[in-house]
Amino acid sequence: MLTTLKTTYTDTRAADLAWCLGREPLPALAVLDLELAGSTVQLRLLGASHQVILREDGGICSETVACIPGSSTPLPLGVSKRVGAWEYEFAARVETLPGSSFAGRAQELLALVADHPQGLAGTFPGSPHAFTALLAQRCDGRVGWRTWHAYPQEGRLVATRTRVGVRTAAPLEGHPSA
Repeated sequence: MLTTLKTTYTDTRAADLAWCLGREPLPALAVLDLELAGSTVQLRLLGASHQVILREDGGICSETVACIPGSSTPLPLGVSKRVGAWEYEFAARVETLPGSSFAGRAQELLALVADHPQGLAGTFPGSPHAFTALLAQRCDGRVGWRTWHAYPQEGRLVATRTRVGVRTAAPLEGHPSA
């Protein structure tokens, strides 16, 4: 689903993005609710940012990547941690692309997400290549999502990838399955 976000375009920077787990739902400009084989996933566009809320088996996992004033947790390159009964893995990367390459990549990503039944993308008024996009899926018993945050004024594209799955117990040492 592709939407034009009804907000003023704020000239934020890729370096302003911060990451947070466990935040309560923030006011959203667009929302997409999904059912993925027993899991409920809510994709939320928060302006120049995103929030994903995963509910499964009575548990909840909330990820926020946003330009939050006063936030002291910068966007990490990678995180792997336990969240309740789940293993949570997060990775981020920042690409810097020249103007024509940036525009082409922006159009490619928007087309991918806009036509996907599990995708949500929002473009900002005033810049056709300023957008935030999210795409969720279930694969190998895990729920995952990818996001893209575009900053055309810098030629930067921030891409994130998250996977959440039920924690599996490690085999006991000396056990036949070990």
